[in-house]
Amino acid sequence: MNSMPLWGYGAVLGVSLLLSLLLTPLALAAAIRFRILDHPGPTKSHTAAVPYLGGAAIVISFAAVVLIAVGIRPPASGLAELVAFLGLGAALAVLGLTDDIYRGLSPVLRVLVEAGAGSVIWVLGDSAHLAGAPGWLNALITVLWIVGVTNAFNLLDNMDGLSAGIAALTALTIFAIACFQQRYLVASLSIALAGCAIGFLWHNFHPAKIYMGDAGSLFLGFVLSVLLLKLRAQQATRVDIAVILAIPAVALFDTALVVASRLVHRRNPFLGGKDHTSHRLIRAGRSVHGAVALIYAAGALCDGAAIVMAHLGRAARIAGIVGIVGAAACAAIYLGRIPVYNDAPAASESPPSTSLDAQIDEYEPR
Repeated sequence: MNSMPLWGYGAVLGVSLLLSLLLTPLALAAAIRFRILDHPGPTKSHTAAVPYLGGAAIVISFAAVVLIAVGIRPPASGLAELVAFLGLGAALAVLGLTDDIYRGLSPVLRVLVEAGAGSVIWVLGDSAHLAGAPGWLNALITVLWIVGVTNAFNLLDNMDGLSAGIAALTALTIFAIACFQQRYLVASLSIALAGCAIGFLWHNFHPAKIYMGDAGSLFLGFVLSVLLLKLRAQQATRVDIAVILAIPAVALFDTALVVASRLVHRRNPFLGGKDHTSHRLIRAGRSVHGAVALIYAAGALCDGAAIVMAHLGRAARIAGIVGIVGAAACAAIYLGRIPVYNDAPAASESPPSTSLDAQIDEYEPR
């Protein structure tokens, strides 16, 4: 793809959003029909079963838009890599869906599969491109990046509307930077992903009617991790590593906070829990909408800083990353003081999502 008019991006955004918006209720109905549900548990915030399968709507919508675009306007090169990229994302979605349905998949197995996908991406040519680093180190950092960002968005999917909203902001930021760098394929893929996330988000705002499950969060995280790597693909337009880190900073922060906190309290970092940024904000007195909005605002600030850093010089990038790290440190100190490891629920704990019975009444034929 050598160029794309502005209306073309608008068409990609509109089609992907519409497909996701329309397919999500179908996924909801299928989840209810086949009882693919996220049941309440000691590590869950909700108290009523909520259907999964929202991730399937995201994956199908994104794949459909990509395949339609390829059919209408085949890329001049890289078609095999694009198909492989889409296939790897779909494979991770299937892995997540398997875990959603059957539960109990080993975290080690999941990480190994994600690392395998990251290795394939490196073989296909997408790399961290660290200046002066040997090939093996670039390969290692590339795989760790893909595994880390993929799991960061998976872990961020802990409250209604949170992961999908941050994924949409991240994708829109990649789109803005890719357009400026004239990376038309990256821009097209990122705006398509943003549309899919926004369309799903309409049904996922609190109280959520449907969850994306691991199928959706792993897919979103993987696609975003690869698109961020693609911003560093070409020497002439290579985006600085500080900008790359700033774009998904909110998701990375939440993962770092949770893992560090669990290790300090001698808890298994691979098990779920109500100790994420969103849960801590709830315990500090915010409502669900307030907590999610506050995290959205933090994401928008980091993404805005990333766009500014990408357009200005080295001094701006240093100032930007120092500011983000400083703000993250202050937030970590504040959030780390909020007690989350006790059996008594906070008074402001998240209210339950829409009951399953109400959804069955709404979607099942009379």
